[in-house]
Amino acid sequence: MTRKFPISPLLPSLLAAAILATTAGTFSAAAQAKPKSQAAARKAKSAAPAEQAMTTDANGQSIPLLQNKAWVLMDYNTGQVLASSNPDEPLPPASLTKMMTSYLVEQGLKSGRLKPDDKVTMSESAWCRGGKGGDSCMFVPLNAQATVMEMLRGVVIASGNDASKALAEHVGGSEAGFVAMMNAEAAKLGMTKTHFENSDGLPGPNHKASARDMAVLAAAIIRNSGEYYPLYAEREFTYNNIKQGNRNALLYTDPTVDGLKTGHTQEAGYCLTASSTRNGMRLISVILNANSMQARADQTRVLFNWGYANFEEATPAKPGTALTNAKVLYGVAPEVAAGIAKPWTMVVKKGEAAAVKTEITLNPGLEAPIAKGAVIGKLVAVANGKTLGETPVVAMADVERAGFFQRIKQRIAGWFSK
Repeated sequence: MTRKFPISPLLPSLLAAAILATTAGTFSAAAQAKPKSQAAARKAKSAAPAEQAMTTDANGQSIPLLQNKAWVLMDYNTGQVLASSNPDEPLPPASLTKMMTSYLVEQGLKSGRLKPDDKVTMSESAWCRGGKGGDSCMFVPLNAQATVMEMLRGVVIASGNDASKALAEHVGGSEAGFVAMMNAEAAKLGMTKTHFENSDGLPGPNHKASARDMAVLAAAIIRNSGEYYPLYAEREFTYNNIKQGNRNALLYTDPTVDGLKTGHTQEAGYCLTASSTRNGMRLISVILNANSMQARADQTRVLFNWGYANFEEATPAKPGTALTNAKVLYGVAPEVAAGIAKPWTMVVKKGEAAAVKTEITLNPGLEAPIAKGAVIGKLVAVANGKTLGETPVVAMADVERAGFFQRIKQRIAGWFSK
């Protein structure tokens, strides 16, 4: 027989209360745990950045895969391009153009054609009228004057379109005259894929430059601008009580970076040419058409870190050191010391520097007279059976031609030595 127990009228209420209390406790615990979980996720994400995507270039080398239209990583000392993507396509360079503007001004200062305190007038055509040209202005008032050095800082640090045009008019007589100087200098430097139409980098139908050419220009600035190159590492510039920061983010985060220039227009995207030196090795990076300021900085960091991790410099031989003695016919001396005249550095894969060997080849039948510095052969560098490069071998001393009777004596001795 089934017994029936009376159900208390309070039971439904008690069950509901219990369920509510249990559910509330669960929700409360979840609510307290969620922020911790999110914070831990953010921390884990920052501690373990995403692995850099890689691709393979035409030489079968694994290189970084970057989201931009073109990039180049070049070794400064040798001009050797370590890696690149689309390096020779002419693209809008935006304010990287100002590197040529500043370079020509710096060369004018070095030659004495310009003086640091020369006054430059801000014409109406150069003036930033109410911020004309975006926020890239030095903000010199209309018809006011600033010195060449102030204007140069306005170009390099503040990326002032107004300063660029004012200097162009001052140096070239007109901006068109200065642009002709820019293109002539580009040709002289071997910038074969570059054509300038203005001094500031605002869009123009045929205003284009390649990533490789921008690296070549950066190297020229570092090599030839001397005391003016440190301007490219300055983080801020104040003129007319307006302080402006350098837009090169790497100057604030990487102590090995000392320049050079940023650029941006809607057409060009975000561009950056930078230089870094670590353990005596200087690399130059160019990024064209990245999609943000952060992206161009991050991509440059990737290239520098990859370059220094994978390459090193090797010095196969030092100038001024005799490598061998070359036999000389009909000279007052029977031989001459042979060596290289200029410093010789090359870039090799990391760990290969110790494996680099040299092979010297002298020109046959060397006859006096021989002048000191005359090329008399070549020195070839090899590693693991692969030729890495070569450089001329020169005579390290003069060798005068012997007199008639001494030459006859040498000729006869030569017959019997065969």
